[in-house]
Amino acid sequence: MSKLTRPLRSVLYIPGSKSRALEKARTLGCDAIIFDLEDAVSPDEKISARTTLADALAEGGYGARLKVIRINGLDTEWGADDARAAAKMKPDAILLPKVGNPADLEALADIVGDIPLWAMMETPGAMLNAAAIAAHRQLQAMVMGTNDLAKDLQTRFRADRLPLMTSLGLCLLAAKAHDCAIIDGVYNAFKDDEGLRVECDQGRDMGFDGKTLIHPAQLDIANAAFSPSEEEADLARRQIAAFDEAHAAGQGVAVVDGRIVENLHVATARETLAKLDAIAALNAE
Repeated sequence: MSKLTRPLRSVLYIPGSKSRALEKARTLGCDAIIFDLEDAVSPDEKISARTTLADALAEGGYGARLKVIRINGLDTEWGADDARAAAKMKPDAILLPKVGNPADLEALADIVGDIPLWAMMETPGAMLNAAAIAAHRQLQAMVMGTNDLAKDLQTRFRADRLPLMTSLGLCLLAAKAHDCAIIDGVYNAFKDDEGLRVECDQGRDMGFDGKTLIHPAQLDIANAAFSPSEEEADLARRQIAAFDEAHAAGQGVAVVDGRIVENLHVATARETLAKLDAIAALNAE
């Protein structure tokens, strides 16, 4: 399964049981939507939510936003039927909660065929099996489930997320090694803009592709944090130009702002500009 080349800066959870939320999602500036049949849906609405979501997706109107359905676990009474129903809705991907090993993904693939799979990484076992999970042939993205993970690890909340760093790092390494997208966990205090901004910047610095979000009010901050800044874009253009000029003169390196520019820096610069182009294309749609 090849890596997603499209932006995943903001990945918004939407309850699959709420018609009003499903309608509003058509107008929101997120890169992807996780239509949730799991945590956001009460037990007595689990079955009816499938029909509500199927009707909304059949109606369409979600534009270029990536459409991902999170089903209930296959070890629950709803999971297998969720998977069969989700496959019929033809989403861009299906997200499986509490993936512990590649066999969990294989069980889902047996039901849904070749639809791309996303994995919720939210248990200690998943952290220890991250590399094997990321290597699954159908896996397209990992999603950090930091709330469940913190519960299982019995950590205390810290703004710097130090207790979660080992887990976040293991998943990042696995995703990058196997060319999967990886999305950071949610920030629960949806009215705390500054806290969200700090955590988004931290995630971006670590290498995450974007952040999962629980409220539309969080979209602008996540989109800004995971987009190349004007300064980054300007530097990228100058690095490419300087390197091309040096290369034409028979030199292997260039210097920009007093720093050496080599092939690897130019590759990063081109990725930066390609991401900007992808964001512009997504916004145009």
